[in-house]
Amino acid sequence: MGDQRERSEPGRRINVVGTTGSGKTTVARAIAERLGVEHIELDGLFWKPNWEETPDDEFLPKVDEATRGDRWVLDGNYSRTRPIVWPRADTIVWLDYSFPRVFGQLLRRTIHRAITKEPMWGGCIENPRLAFFSRDSILVWCLQTYWKRRRTYPEILSRPEHQHLQSIRLRNRRQTRLWLKSLKGPAA
Repeated sequence: MGDQRERSEPGRRINVVGTTGSGKTTVARAIAERLGVEHIELDGLFWKPNWEETPDDEFLPKVDEATRGDRWVLDGNYSRTRPIVWPRADTIVWLDYSFPRVFGQLLRRTIHRAITKEPMWGGCIENPRLAFFSRDSILVWCLQTYWKRRRTYPEILSRPEHQHLQSIRLRNRRQTRLWLKSLKGPAA
């Protein structure tokens, strides 16, 4: 993003964003652990059992309540939550990895979850038919949103209402690992 708001040290109200499969939850957990702050997963607030979506009149109050505190790391980029989350956030960490990296990670993760039946949010289980043979596939979603996010995040972050945000754009896993190592522990 290349502006004066881009720094390496985050604040204490952080939103980790990136396209599906970029590793938002993994990185957000690592930041939260390193900084000693709460981790909030938007998908965990949104998905009910059997992949039932939470209606906005229930979901947005959950997001509002979860982000009222002074110290948190939230992962996810549901655009409808931005008016709640971004005014409260002080830092955006953008995982802007290459398409082959993101899609490969997502494909491996989806195969693993389909085989192991690892429960996710609300006890949801990856359904191989939906994951690989449906228009609602997470893999199709990645194809539909990857380039759009790359185009829109610089513009969104440059808007006047987001000038208070520090932006940290991480372009590969090595850069992310080094940045995570550089984080200072919990404030006294």
